Amino acid sequence: MDLAGKTALVTGAGRGIGRGVALCLARAGADVAVADLEAGAAASAAAEIAALGRRSLALQVDVADEASVAAMLAGTTDAFGRLDVAVNNAGVLSAGNLADLSVAEWDRVFAVNVRGTFLCCRAELAVMAEAGRGAVVNMASVAGKVGFPGVSSYCASKFAVVGFTGAIAREYARTGVTVNAVCPGVVDTAMWNSDEGLSERFRQPGETREQAWQRSVEGLFPQGVPQTVEDIGQAVIFLATAPHVTGQALNVDGGYTSH
Repeated sequence: MDLAGKTALVTGAGRGIGRGVALCLARAGADVAVADLEAGAAASAAAEIAALGRRSLALQVDVADEASVAAMLAGTTDAFGRLDVAVNNAGVLSAGNLADLSVAEWDRVFAVNVRGTFLCCRAELAVMAEAGRGAVVNMASVAGKVGFPGVSSYCASKFAVVGFTGAIAREYARTGVTVNAVCPGVVDTAMWNSDEGLSERFRQPGETREQAWQRSVEGLFPQGVPQTVEDIGQAVIFLATAPHVTGQALNVDGGYTSH
């Protein structure tokens, strides 16, 4: 699917799924604004996109901050003159049992995953609706469809993203703009495989992190293999180029969910 001549904005694009999606969009022909809380990570990803022969822009953003999001949108439109695809990927994870979950940690997860998605969508849709075209893709999760123990705040935030996506898709349905979400299953990124990742959280006594990762993949997902950042990127590209698909939360989870 060809995105030549299009401009994309990806948040949380300094690493992990966001970086993979940004690179997929660039390979499909888009110029890409890379936004991340860490300026160095954004600059690194933008340089990789530039090496592919596409225009790129590195932006530092705190998606939970209204002024920061406004500056990100202004920087993107000033540099590229248009915005065709927006991927709201920035997100955080909090793992722990409900009894140990603090109000501060709950609020941190919702500030980034829900407030951040709201602020970005509101700013992006203002630009796109005025132009009469565009596609917004929010990054949700299989955890926005099915509850998982030990990550209640993350699940709640992603369920919120799925519901919010459906609501605003209907609200903007006659503007020429589509709004969808992608729900990844398990992707080998730091959110899973790091000192604070899910593999470590769910590791059983005597089990290595790698063993916990493999057990999670084989036990939960019918295909028995993890998804890749390229899988998620291809789903984003499909949604970005499908003019009559809107209000959907597309599962990319190896068959874990069946609806």
